[in-house]
Amino acid sequence: MWDERYAEDDYVYGTEPNDFLRAAVANVPRGRALCLAEGEGRNAVFLAQQGFDVLAVDSSAVGLQKAQRLAEDREVQIETLVADLADYAIEPDSWDLIVSIFCHLPPDVRRRLHAEVVAGLRPGGVFILEAYTPAQLEWGTGGPPTAELMMKREALTEELEGLEFEEAVERERDVIEGRFHTGRGAVVQVLAHKPRNDWG
Repeated sequence: MWDERYAEDDYVYGTEPNDFLRAAVANVPRGRALCLAEGEGRNAVFLAQQGFDVLAVDSSAVGLQKAQRLAEDREVQIETLVADLADYAIEPDSWDLIVSIFCHLPPDVRRRLHAEVVAGLRPGGVFILEAYTPAQLEWGTGGPPTAELMMKREALTEELEGLEFEEAVERERDVIEGRFHTGRGAVVQVLAHKPRNDWG
């Protein structure tokens, strides 16, 4: 499905980064960044432009080819990896930033992945997430077709136990990102970090 969606020349979710990511990453120290379900690369390329060393993971080889093309156009480098997130293992204690932008997965896969996000961050590392909530079904302006693939604040704070939350909110906002995210939307946004060790 994703290879088919990404097959056209246009960037179906645009080439500019997600608005929440752009704002949230401003004060994050530069380092290694992991982008989950990165698609056509708009967020990974933005992070590379900001000085991060980026790995973009997605199940679509077609999408990641476009990500590399966008990186070349913007004169930055990113690393890409074709992998199904149901099978992908996040390397523990390895990432300064992990990004999940509209990465909608079955609940069991999501819960496992979020536990690996917590383990995968280095002390002081940051997690940034934006996703649609079930209320998005009423708007119909993007996102998956079923509520079980969407996320709610309360569940996320449980799944991400071990992180300290600077922001964890459900809100409505205009999401204008290419043809498939266009209009008012119901989202949940998370900005959290892994506490540093008391001794370091």
